[in-house]
Amino acid sequence: MTTPTPLTAGARLRSQTCTTEVIVVRAGSGTVGLTCGGAPMVGLDVPAAAATEPAADLAGGTAVGKRYTAVADPALEVLVTKAGRGTLGDGTAPMVVKTAKTLPASD
Repeated sequence: MTTPTPLTAGARLRSQTCTTEVIVVRAGSGTVGLTCGGAPMVGLDVPAAAATEPAADLAGGTAVGKRYTAVADPALEVLVTKAGRGTLGDGTAPMVVKTAKTLPASD
């Protein structure tokens, strides 16, 4: 496994365990260790290491076009540009799909 890439807005990252690719929309406070399938995510320019499988408990998959955020740092937001089998996480804590805010009802 290679070292993780720092999270900055606009950074394009890929998984080391599956085909997942993301773009960092908002970097948050910088305290999240972004992983996918249990392994740190790396920049697209980093050469591919030997293929590994996602950890069994982190193999729920990602959905293309969805935004994910970390429970520990809700300011972090990543957009999935290529889906894969691994689960995005903050270390081993799974990230959650960001839901749309409901608009107030108009009368």
